[in-house]
Amino acid sequence: MARLSRRQLLKASGTGAAAATTGGLAGILASGRAPAYAQTTTVHWLKWNDFVPAADEHLRKKAIPEAEKALGIKIVLETINQNDLAARSTAAIQSRAGPDIIMAVNNYPHIYKGGTADVSALCEEIGSAQGGFYDNIKANCHDGKRWLAMPYSIVGTMIAYRKSWFDEIGVKTFPATWDELRAAGKKLKAAGRPLGQCLGHTVGDAPSFCYPYLWSFGGKEVEADGKTVALNSKETIESVKYMTGFWTDAHEEGGLAWDDSSNNRAFLSGTISATQNGASIYIEALRKPDQYKTEDDKPMKDDILHAPLPRGPSGQFLMPPTQAMMLTGYSPNQKAATDFLRWFHTPKNYEDWFAVCQGFVCGPTKVWETSKMWDKDPVMTPYRMAASGGGRVPGYAGLPTQGAAEALNKYVIVDMYAKAVQGMPAEQAVAWAEDELKKIYAA
Repeated sequence: MARLSRRQLLKASGTGAAAATTGGLAGILASGRAPAYAQTTTVHWLKWNDFVPAADEHLRKKAIPEAEKALGIKIVLETINQNDLAARSTAAIQSRAGPDIIMAVNNYPHIYKGGTADVSALCEEIGSAQGGFYDNIKANCHDGKRWLAMPYSIVGTMIAYRKSWFDEIGVKTFPATWDELRAAGKKLKAAGRPLGQCLGHTVGDAPSFCYPYLWSFGGKEVEADGKTVALNSKETIESVKYMTGFWTDAHEEGGLAWDDSSNNRAFLSGTISATQNGASIYIEALRKPDQYKTEDDKPMKDDILHAPLPRGPSGQFLMPPTQAMMLTGYSPNQKAATDFLRWFHTPKNYEDWFAVCQGFVCGPTKVWETSKMWDKDPVMTPYRMAASGGGRVPGYAGLPTQGAAEALNKYVIVDMYAKAVQGMPAEQAVAWAEDELKKIYAA
């Protein structure tokens, strides 16, 4: 390469010839422009603070670094309280700015359908390769035309209970009906060991108890057309009347103010004898056996068992909370975000995370029922089929709709029972809830 003098360089800089002749620093100076570098795509992922802390730790320390290396992208994980997700989602989608991927619980994808990207191709690819998605999570993520969100997981809901305390009152097998549980709970409460149930505004425990309870008495929100409100029935009124007595007889009455973490703390502190929950109580007791002890100083983990919600006059049901990832419609990084979701749901990568969860969640597809993880601990066996056994979704007897999602988000069914146990007559509480549903479904 010919060596340029200072005079020649200065002369060339006026025409840009030095950039073509010399390249490097001289070329940059000659062109008058900064060098262009390939920019790494950054995907912003917003999700809840997991009730199994090790699961989020796995994402940060293992899964995300591996995904970044494999995909050549940057992933920024942000976690917040589960009950704050709705507000953040609304703000982001209305302003069309924020995370590229946002977690949505239950049927909330229907609320945000106007602001989400179509992830049908990805969902069909994953579902067909893994035995198909469970009906409940598909219903919460699909509007009949397209997939609104990528199914992530299903939180199994069972009743965690203190075996020794039930044994002491002569109940060797967990009650199979509400009448049997009420009778047992009355004895336990008299002994200072009440049942514990959340009836507050929290997205997990309260709805996943109240909806199956309503269905077990034969109550329903709407007819099969998904529009005609059908809540005000003799079955619903009977369920509310029964709840008021059941609450007084057997429950810790502070549950009206609980969120999804309150019953965990109450159980682990020895305040309550049983509570409907995910497996996080047991997993925490396993994690800290020296911290959580029974009254005779033994590890509490050895005194915890799980059972499904009891059956009522019309049957036995579950509503396990579902979790999905919405790809925001405003995101400029949709391809990178889609690539990451595909990478995460690849069996090897999902299995690594799934095993860390220890059964707190079920996979969204049926293939995860056969995971070897379920064979490790018989105490967790009831959760294995929690995603498939008797599951329904909000909006029954209709299909999930934006109205059903709004009713859930506004806690109409939860508040119906909460108002009644605080003294409102059953008929009045049901009439109030019916009126609220009519406003929602007529909109």
